[in-house]
Amino acid sequence: MNALTRTAAVGAAPSARLRSLRPYRAELLAELRRAWRSPSFVLPSLLFPVLFYLLFGVLLGRGHAPVYLLATYCVFGAMAPALFGFGVQLALDREGGLLTLKRALPMPAATPLLARLAMALLFAVLIAAMLMAVACLFGGVQLQAMQVLQLLAVAAFAALPLGAIGLLIGSHVGASAAPAIVNLVYLPLALLSGLWLPLSALPQVFSTMAPLWPTWHLAQLALPVLGQPVRGGTVGHLLVLLGVSAAALLLARRRLRRVG
Repeated sequence: MNALTRTAAVGAAPSARLRSLRPYRAELLAELRRAWRSPSFVLPSLLFPVLFYLLFGVLLGRGHAPVYLLATYCVFGAMAPALFGFGVQLALDREGGLLTLKRALPMPAATPLLARLAMALLFAVLIAAMLMAVACLFGGVQLQAMQVLQLLAVAAFAALPLGAIGLLIGSHVGASAAPAIVNLVYLPLALLSGLWLPLSALPQVFSTMAPLWPTWHLAQLALPVLGQPVRGGTVGHLLVLLGVSAAALLLARRRLRRVG
């Protein structure tokens, strides 16, 4: 009997773990369905980075531009899904009462947040893969398997700090103001961080201020993968990004506890 009991317990453990993951899987599928049913979100998120890279990196690019911009556009591609997916959608959920409803459902409190983060991560990885395909086919860029994996890893990691910033925005502004506020963050950050063109092509003040922006630190993680020069060390950039993520998440959590 003891042996049978132990066998049954061992068999029941994986089943219990699978059941505990069901809410996360269901919420992720719901987020993906909602995203794909919104062409105004999906199409710009997927196509804009690729089209911009084709224009500035391939058609107008000279020298190392296709390589440099491939690295930075992998970061740029992660921005829209994270900032808009968290910032605008959270504001809509708050005003529409969906966030309150989800809090009342019998599922872990972190489920909606983790599902939205996973969605932003998937979009970021998909966009990075599309950019690398375009770079290899039309930009003459040659990538090794390890470089592909490293760029995908940077794109996936970018979803964390950018999603945290989006969450902070969505927790503080209303649904009507959220798109405008996110655009005020999204576009300037891309320019000021050297994602659209090297900071060396801009006035010196841009390079001096660059370490203030989390997207610049993300670019410094992507650029050395393709052999491009960077400033600072990997550990320092990671610490800054993790610090930004933690601070934004704490402030957003504090705000959501007060206003719901």
